Amino acid sequence: MMAVAVFASLLFTTVSRSPMEKALDAQDRAKLEKMAAEVTTVADHQPDDAKAQYQSALANSLLAQLAIEIGDKNLGKSAAEAGMRAGQRAVKLKPANAEYHRILGTLCGQIIPANVMSGLKYGRCAMQEVSKAIEIDGKSSQAWVSRGVGNYYLPPAFGGGVNLAVDDLQKAVQLDANNPEAHLWLGIALRKAGRNADARKAIAKSLELNPNRKWAKQQLEKTPAQ
Repeated sequence: MMAVAVFASLLFTTVSRSPMEKALDAQDRAKLEKMAAEVTTVADHQPDDAKAQYQSALANSLLAQLAIEIGDKNLGKSAAEAGMRAGQRAVKLKPANAEYHRILGTLCGQIIPANVMSGLKYGRCAMQEVSKAIEIDGKSSQAWVSRGVGNYYLPPAFGGGVNLAVDDLQKAVQLDANNPEAHLWLGIALRKAGRNADARKAIAKSLELNPNRKWAKQQLEKTPAQ
């Protein structure tokens, strides 16, 4: 009975991941680039299909995130720009869809690490689109993650900053305690704010929910105990 209880507990404390998300978890660039190219080709041939456009935007956003993790600014810029084009089409086709606005805002924000001077231009896009997503669906944990990540990268001079990021990411965790990305980014933001002990707890929780996330392991290793 004890083994059954433990297994049942694991089922409810780990999250399922799509093939693209698993490629991101493993930092498998080749596989993720291949999948992103495939869905982008489909989207290019189906310009009036909002779902196809969203899939392309999502894949390129994951690829842009991978670029951030491995420090490849050129890849990050090209992936984010490709994803933005698809995201813009998805939003135009289905303007009432909160997730489409979220992914477009996320992509706008993902360009900023590749070129901080673009923060004013793309930061506005990121904040507007993610704010629209939250306006449509304020209970979306992932939308609050996107806003938090945007504020993390957006300099205070452009309206962002780490304190705003922490607030947004805490809100994301409150909305969905089983969202590993919310815990991971909260930990990263807390570390930037100098709260290392709290940061380690948040990142460890992310790894508990998604043990295969290579970047989370890397972030935990680089976070001091105090």
